[in-house]
Amino acid sequence: MTWRCTGIRWSDGRPAIGWYEEGRDEERAAGRGDGRGEWRADGRGERTSVLGYGQPLAFAARGERHCLGVRRAGKRTACPTARTVPGRAGSAQCPECARLDRSFSVAADTNAADPRTYRVYLAWFGPGMVKVGITAEERGATRLLEQGAVTWTWLGRGPLMATRRTEELLRAALGVPDRIAYARKRAVRAHLPPAAERAGEVAELHARAAALSGWPESLERMGCEVTDHAEAFGLPGLPTPARVITEMVPGGTVAGRLVGAAGPDLHFADGLVVDTRLLAGWELVAPATADAGAGTDVPVPVPVAEIAAAGPAAEQDGLF
Repeated sequence: MTWRCTGIRWSDGRPAIGWYEEGRDEERAAGRGDGRGEWRADGRGERTSVLGYGQPLAFAARGERHCLGVRRAGKRTACPTARTVPGRAGSAQCPECARLDRSFSVAADTNAADPRTYRVYLAWFGPGMVKVGITAEERGATRLLEQGAVTWTWLGRGPLMATRRTEELLRAALGVPDRIAYARKRAVRAHLPPAAERAGEVAELHARAAALSGWPESLERMGCEVTDHAEAFGLPGLPTPARVITEMVPGGTVAGRLVGAAGPDLHFADGLVVDTRLLAGWELVAPATADAGAGTDVPVPVPVAEIAAAGPAAEQDGLF
């Protein structure tokens, strides 16, 4: 059996690495599990490994990077052809599974009939980097953690289309985007203004939004209650990002002391940043020398400033 990485998962405000198991044929037929995760009838399961700041972390990629299929409603359907995925791709999906994924998606506007309650939020990532977005109410603050939002507040709640219209209204009126590239977020993460200052900026924008006319009648407005994720991300004392890994390869090793995580990024004590979206689809194993001090051996980690300047290649994925 092979456990493949699915990237970072945020639960109860803590980061973890997700894993997806490709079951053996006999287990697939019987639909059995081993107690380590939730099993589907096809014999495949998922589990997570919680990460701890200040602890050594070392892993190596083995074999090839494979498509992770489609995950919908908390269940994953395997890629029918087990296609390989390029190491530099930001998504661990083959083109066919990516098309299927977006064919019934709120983020892609192909599931407008979603009956769930949604919330509109205002998220702050750094000076001059604020966005408006929506997320399913049942997910709570998980989406804000996944995006690396340092400071944020809710704006309102209601049916999907009402929150979508509100998002468009506020984005145009406040002059804020619905997307901010991850590279821009990580470039400023170690040098943020004090918590009170960033909370003040969010509160000011919330007040401006609340004063606007044209909100849908079916949307319930919510008062400003600013939340800060600096502690959850390990931002106090975070070293300035110096290099970001752009690709994993078979045998490539990452080793160091984990000091923080924000959105999909893992931050190491030596300034190395690993975007876990690039780990998704790989089988990760303990390196031959499982010593965090042994260093990292992957293709050309490059300066964060260069990645930030590149822009589009590091943009975030779906909104939900």
